[in-house]
Amino acid sequence: MDSKKIVHNIIALLAFCAVYSQHSVSIDGFLDTDAKIITINQEITYVNSSNDVLQEIYLLDWANSFKSKVTPLGERFSEDFLKRFYYAKDYERGSTTIKSIIDKNSSANLTWFRPEGNPDIIKVGLEQPLKPDASYTFQLKYLVKIPSDKFTRYGYHNNGNFSLRYWYMLPAVYDSKWNIYSNKNLDDIYAPIADYQINLTIPSAYEIFSEFQQEIISESKEENKKVIRLNGKDRNEANLYIERQKTFYTFPANGVEFVSNVEDNDLMPEMKSVATERIIKFLEYRLGPYPFDKIVVSESDYKNNPVYGLNQLPDILRPFPDGFQYEIKQLKTITENYLDRTLLLNPRYDAWVKDAIHIYLMMAYTEQYYPKMKIIGNLSKIIGIRWFHAADLEFNDQYFLAYKNMARLFLDQPLDTPSDKLVKFNANIANAYKAGVGFKYLEDYLEDDNIVAESLREFYTKNLLKLTSSKEYKKILTSLSPKSIDWFFEDYVSTKEQLDFRIKSVKKREDSIEVTIKNGWNSKMPVSLYGMRDKNVISKTWVSDISGTKKVTIANEDLDKLVLDYDQNIPEVNRRNNYRNLKWILNKPIQFRFLQDVEDPRYSQVFFIPEFEFNVYDGFTIGSKFYNKTIIRRPFDYKITPFYGFKSNKLLGSAGFSYRHQIADYGLYQIRFGASGNMFSYAPDLLFKRFSPSVSFSFRPKDLRSNERQRLSLRSVNVFRDRDEANPVSTPDYSVFNVRYNYSDFNLLDLTSYLVDYQIAKNFSKISTTFNYRKIFLNNRQLNLRLFAGTFLFNDTEKDEDFFSFALDRPTDYLFDFNYLGRSEDTGLTSQQIILAEGGFKSKLEYPFANRWITTFNANTNIWNWIYAYGDVGLVKNKGISPKFVYDSGVRLSLVADYFEVFFPIYSNKGWEIAQPNYDQQIRFIITLSPETLIGLFTREWY
Repeated sequence: MDSKKIVHNIIALLAFCAVYSQHSVSIDGFLDTDAKIITINQEITYVNSSNDVLQEIYLLDWANSFKSKVTPLGERFSEDFLKRFYYAKDYERGSTTIKSIIDKNSSANLTWFRPEGNPDIIKVGLEQPLKPDASYTFQLKYLVKIPSDKFTRYGYHNNGNFSLRYWYMLPAVYDSKWNIYSNKNLDDIYAPIADYQINLTIPSAYEIFSEFQQEIISESKEENKKVIRLNGKDRNEANLYIERQKTFYTFPANGVEFVSNVEDNDLMPEMKSVATERIIKFLEYRLGPYPFDKIVVSESDYKNNPVYGLNQLPDILRPFPDGFQYEIKQLKTITENYLDRTLLLNPRYDAWVKDAIHIYLMMAYTEQYYPKMKIIGNLSKIIGIRWFHAADLEFNDQYFLAYKNMARLFLDQPLDTPSDKLVKFNANIANAYKAGVGFKYLEDYLEDDNIVAESLREFYTKNLLKLTSSKEYKKILTSLSPKSIDWFFEDYVSTKEQLDFRIKSVKKREDSIEVTIKNGWNSKMPVSLYGMRDKNVISKTWVSDISGTKKVTIANEDLDKLVLDYDQNIPEVNRRNNYRNLKWILNKPIQFRFLQDVEDPRYSQVFFIPEFEFNVYDGFTIGSKFYNKTIIRRPFDYKITPFYGFKSNKLLGSAGFSYRHQIADYGLYQIRFGASGNMFSYAPDLLFKRFSPSVSFSFRPKDLRSNERQRLSLRSVNVFRDRDEANPVSTPDYSVFNVRYNYSDFNLLDLTSYLVDYQIAKNFSKISTTFNYRKIFLNNRQLNLRLFAGTFLFNDTEKDEDFFSFALDRPTDYLFDFNYLGRSEDTGLTSQQIILAEGGFKSKLEYPFANRWITTFNANTNIWNWIYAYGDVGLVKNKGISPKFVYDSGVRLSLVADYFEVFFPIYSNKGWEIAQPNYDQQIRFIITLSPETLIGLFTREWY
């Protein structure tokens, strides 16, 4: 027996002695590959290792979480705007059908039920109380219908293969309370250690890949089936991959049998073996020996928690070497599985420790084996690209940037937030990255790279295959640290207090320098102060307990610059204010960059980029935008864009700035100040100039996963128009004060929003309200309703015709809020563009405006897929004319909802429009060309 096997056996023996008796799970299963159903006879022996007397046992039946659209899993998919589960066919969803649950000894049927709201949890009542150290055995018979893999990547595949996870029932963890919660697609089942024996009958053509020891115990060629026995000791899960078309490969890796189907077709098997063995060796050195003989890593595992970034691009575009690409994928997934199989922390309520270890180890591995790898890979060597600051960033910088993205959006959440309360970007990316970066922060603060590393080895060794918690890790790390690290757990982990230090003032003396450091947030986290001379580090001082401001005195060693966190090991959300030049007026030089770049805190950056636009009056316009907006949002933005119109032969342009002031986490959480101005043509040879200062107040609930938002905005819109001698107007220039209150709650299945808008100008005052409601029913029928009502409080604008009137189908947009392709066009394709505002009609009717009041009701419902029937009704009131009843109806093609839609009028006040001449000119369309709006279509799932 080799030394590796001896170590494994010793670890297993120690684990056994620690728990001295544990649960066992025995399964006899039959897989019907055609029906996608597993028939299961199961026996569970539950050992009460607590000090409490148990009256019931809870089982996790997460296979039943796929049963319907309204399970917690189904609702989670809808919250994340994932339509595929809601619109799936019934046969594509999974479920559990229980035949019986009986006491093994008495054969009596046990009472059981599913708690309300938890269809994937089962409470089993016991015949007799289960005392401490006693065991109880019961038997179950049930059918599991396997779901399609298109929901979670586990289930049945179109090629006939099966990836099985959560396919059987298992007991929940009891540690003075039952740890039960429903499946929410977070890969966070919390299961106790148990011994497994599984006898699974499958067709002869299939193979099973798992982490268990297995053997064929019987096979019948006549019946085309075989029975495979799988045995696993000290396991918390039994994931199986059953394949007819083999995708897995196997090779030894440092004494562990490595099984995987993570593929990289350009890499030779020998190179894959070398990379994998290096990863296993690294993990065993950093943590301790892996206690099992086999580890399985699947493509499904990786894709559910990939390395986000440019490595996800198609092979032809990927800027990383093939070896690195494969190795980083395996590093991410092997490390995750390594930790999941050995450290039993509650993954929903105590996930941050495992996340921190995971990312910290990935960063350490990259530093050790790929110290020169850049975040954009080989692109950093290309002329032009290498001039960007992004080309300077190390591969490990991505972890901080992902966290900073959420912090700048003020959507960051404490690391110990339950995972089902996190917004998706935090759950999948940012919180784990922040946790890992936090360990690097600790390393720098403790000024000893071995302390954190040693704490991980000790935590792993002491808690291997045992129920544990972050409290145990805190005890170990605290005992090893020479400095107080209470701030790490109290501030960095348990709050969302951000890091933003700045040098407020500097006083130079003959032999010393007094530096006043300001902490922009309410925390006690430390910061490092560097003294620099000729770009060299002369001194480094850690400053702790900065409440508000703190003065620190350092030696004056002919320093020319002071820098906070020079090595950038602290995850500060704003590093731009960390510099103080001691021998020059400007703290940082100004840098002009072509195209947008990653923020470089060493410079005051100004970006510029050519811009091209088009409207029918100015024609193609060319210009250059000068701006300071980096890839990750910052509080203060500005942009200045001069243009030249080739058709109008005029100088045009726009400029604007905005400042976001965050004042709270919820309630009134943000005030935004802004101002904008632009000048373009609104008709042939006629310019408009618009200037608008504004302030808005934004509100949100405490639950950041909620899409509910409220906004109160105030603005003054000032428009100056060139006069048209052929069409004189009495008010070519006007100013409108506008107050708006908007409420919205956008969700996949239910959408509710309403807007109250008040405007006052010299010659008119008006108020209106818009209400929108959308509902998708369980039968997939969608109903969209919209109500608009508006009235003038006074209106003395008759000389302006209907310029300021309410519009039935095409607002005049005198506030210049909408992106019209042809703002003043009455004919041609651009005149057929529709923006669903005010009346919201699609047909062009006899009374297109209302200078007194208007009320309209718009509705549509789907006929099939993206084809809808719509109908609009309303009343239009003009001065001196009785109210007119208006209506229209037709077909709507919603190719991309709210972004690209086409409306075909059929019947209206005009009669059968579809049979009238020039019908093609009555067709209306919605088109959105704004990049920011289009990007929102894809990012709503994550934020």
